[in-house]
Amino acid sequence: MDELLSRQMPHSVEAEQAVLGSILIDERCVPQVMEALKPEDFYLRQNREIYEAVCSMFNFSETIDPVTVLDKMKQNGTYDENTSYDYVRQLMVITPTAANVEDYINIVRDKSLLRRIAQESGAVLNLIQEGTATAQEALESAEQRIYAIRQGRSAQGLEHISTVILGVYDRLNELAASGSAVPGLSTGLADIDSAISGLNKSDLILLAARPGMGKTSMALNILLHTGKYAGKTVVFFSLEMSREQLAMRLISGESFVENKKLVTGQLSEEDWGKIAAAAASLNQTRIMVDDNPMLSVSDMLAKCRRVDDLGLVVIDYLQLMTSAGGPSRQSDNRQQIVSDISRSLKIMAKELNVPVLCLSQLNRASVTRADKRPMLSDLRESGAIEQDADIVMFLHREGYYDRDIEDPNLTECIIAKNRHGETGTVYLQWLPDFTTFTSLERRYEEEY
Repeated sequence: MDELLSRQMPHSVEAEQAVLGSILIDERCVPQVMEALKPEDFYLRQNREIYEAVCSMFNFSETIDPVTVLDKMKQNGTYDENTSYDYVRQLMVITPTAANVEDYINIVRDKSLLRRIAQESGAVLNLIQEGTATAQEALESAEQRIYAIRQGRSAQGLEHISTVILGVYDRLNELAASGSAVPGLSTGLADIDSAISGLNKSDLILLAARPGMGKTSMALNILLHTGKYAGKTVVFFSLEMSREQLAMRLISGESFVENKKLVTGQLSEEDWGKIAAAAASLNQTRIMVDDNPMLSVSDMLAKCRRVDDLGLVVIDYLQLMTSAGGPSRQSDNRQQIVSDISRSLKIMAKELNVPVLCLSQLNRASVTRADKRPMLSDLRESGAIEQDADIVMFLHREGYYDRDIEDPNLTECIIAKNRHGETGTVYLQWLPDFTTFTSLERRYEEEY
């Protein structure tokens, strides 16, 4: 008998009763309790039913006391003639004081968290014992479940629309309070922010171009600006360039010392001063880089789950990534692999609830056309990329093909797909010496 009792899920009857007793003694505790606890955090069914009644009454601004709570339980069909009245009265008697409600809440929440960990661990153990999952799949499942607990949500499951609407209200209040012109993270380029509403949570943003157009430079511009001003950690996965090359590009963009000087080391005294100031500025940011060229989406997801206060993930670039299932086999269809990767990236953005900016190559079709501006059909290897992405942006610089034009560094950022607004073209200025982009200063004169 003792062995069976010891195998019960973790819970504290006394703490649960004390939380409910505090509410019944002083209803001013309710907002504090509701902010921290959900009905499912209560282990005993009777306690859970009383708390559900309290939550329902609070949402409708009804008075909360022993009499009204019992009446609400009658309406809900959870009132028990034999026990409910005596139990509610007992709750008030055994609670020392409502002043300690925060301590009672912490105990209930801690026990609830332990139960969830035990449940999710049991689910992973069942998956292993069934023998149908590979070690990689079991590890991915375990990480996903534990990460969901850390984020305070379910790994899977249905959720009532009212809960979702509460989240929407919170988001709208947050936006209204911030007074920001764009809801998402700023890219540092005002015209692009305005066109795509910034970099929004759970979005997969695709930045594609032919080689030499400045994809990596644009990504580093965004990374640098977000790392400096967003107050969050930003992660850059570089499958092409080394960490040292990335750092050099960031220093060049921040210090406005020509990239060529940094590569050759031919630096003046003034340049050294600028580099020192840029390095000090970069040291204050929360930019993290990884230059492992063999990463899969699941590897990136595992690393990002461990990052505190993540704000943005940047990947350079999609076609260099290995399949989610590990290194690709020769028999695998490359188009299918890229489809799997792009789908996994969208799932990753949703799970982490941060924008994921992924760079992509274009096929050569645009080069053979008279109008060399890229189109969605030019995305290399898979049409699935354009379906999974929330925003698709192309970089095009006519001066790359014709150096005799008036402004060879004028760059078009073509927004070909945008789930948050209209498509269109934003003009930027490319600064080749510093491998960076700036907004185009344009003046309009009224015609009379």
